[in-house]
Amino acid sequence: MFKFNRKIHKSVRDDSVAEVSEISGIRSLHLGTVTIQSSMKVKDPFALELTYTRGMMGFLLFSDAVRNVLTIGLGGGSVPKYIYANCPDIGQTIIEINQQIISIARSHFHVPDNDARFNVIEGDGIAYLAANPNSADCLMIDAFDRFGIPPNFCSQDFFDSCEMALSNSGIFSINLWGSDQNFDIYLQRIEQSFNNQTLILPTGKPGNILVFGFKHDSKLNGLKLNPKKLKERAKILENTHKIEFLSFVEKLCEHNQIN
Repeated sequence: MFKFNRKIHKSVRDDSVAEVSEISGIRSLHLGTVTIQSSMKVKDPFALELTYTRGMMGFLLFSDAVRNVLTIGLGGGSVPKYIYANCPDIGQTIIEINQQIISIARSHFHVPDNDARFNVIEGDGIAYLAANPNSADCLMIDAFDRFGIPPNFCSQDFFDSCEMALSNSGIFSINLWGSDQNFDIYLQRIEQSFNNQTLILPTGKPGNILVFGFKHDSKLNGLKLNPKKLKERAKILENTHKIEFLSFVEKLCEHNQIN
């Protein structure tokens, strides 16, 4: 028996269309296309349903000293919600340019209200980065629209500004689409901005590929990235997180030169 997505909400603002669908207990956000921008298990709204969102939590493999996370692009708020529920020592600022998305994230995806450690700001993420240098322990970029990643979110200047927004031991992560014909160009730009201190983490075929970058003077946060140490850290994290950190370590070792 075939199952079809049931549309439960549609919002139109100027030329921006956002829809929410639901099937088999999974609620998803779409921005004018059938492409899923974010998904949530209705009965477990603070869990990470999509593999790439669990991969974004990979910053925990590299540092236990992250105390603030800056995220550009809210969507359904999967990763910010997870951090809010499971990492009480981390404060967050999330910049989202589209008020329509903020409203839907809160009305349909359980994104919490602002408080002392969770702050969603309607605004321009690029302008925010420029105005707040050396401020983020971890910077996450997950900014897709109906056409893909916006051009101004993949320029050399943009990645340079991401590096400058990080604190001295800061970690950068971005969600890219592996089948994007410009993926190699974007990766080269990230490598330039972060002085080749980068790692890639594929989370699907050919789907989402995460790229991690490390602040120039961080020396990968002092962590020698060898498989043994990464696996030890992953096992510790898996005791408290329902995330396949060991599997991610294997992929990091497979796709990067790690000694």
